[in-house]
Amino acid sequence: MNRLIILGFILCLFSCKRSGHLPEGFVYLNDVAPDVKLELRYFSSNNFVGDTIDGYLAAKCIISKPAADALKKVQKSLKSQGLGIKVFDAYRPQRAVDHFVRWAEDLSDTLMKPIYYPNVDKSKLFEIGYIAAKSGHTRGSTLDLTLVYLEGPQKGQELDMGTPWDHFDPAAWPSSDAVSDAQKQNRMILRKVMMDNGFKPLREEWWHFTLEAEPYPDTYFDFVVE
Repeated sequence: MNRLIILGFILCLFSCKRSGHLPEGFVYLNDVAPDVKLELRYFSSNNFVGDTIDGYLAAKCIISKPAADALKKVQKSLKSQGLGIKVFDAYRPQRAVDHFVRWAEDLSDTLMKPIYYPNVDKSKLFEIGYIAAKSGHTRGSTLDLTLVYLEGPQKGQELDMGTPWDHFDPAAWPSSDAVSDAQKQNRMILRKVMMDNGFKPLREEWWHFTLEAEPYPDTYFDFVVE
């Protein structure tokens, strides 16, 4: 009996420690929607900075519980079309945003310009609005995502949206005429399913959506992603 009590105590400690990683109201997206694909670019060098971003200690996708529940509905809606979602980023610590600001102020660092901002002078990133001191992602209910095929010869591949994710260019606007009709239609599929499930889009980025009824509209968090 004593051994069972001790074992139960140890398991409780382990469970509490695991759940204690996240503030109340936040979840790991794959705990709620395990079939959502993740490609968390800020825990890698494949982003506009070209390095792992401050505050990202693991390839984990954290988001508010209401946003996760809504994304589960999005995924379910898309499955009937043979599609699913792939998430690039969700909750973003304030220290990550601060990292972006420091990077943008260093005009000598243009390593990733050919990929992420080929047509924009780095000195204009603040002025145009591509970089800012605050981000909706830090409130926990905003995410960047795209669509992927779930079946057929293109299974696992992303739908062609006309520009890469995080592309600093007017061509990334959802309504841009710089992309083909087919690419614009793919953007509209994503936009419609997100809006139908309670998310609002951003005018300048086809991949960016925020839960309209976000639970923390005035709070900017800074706990690490781990």
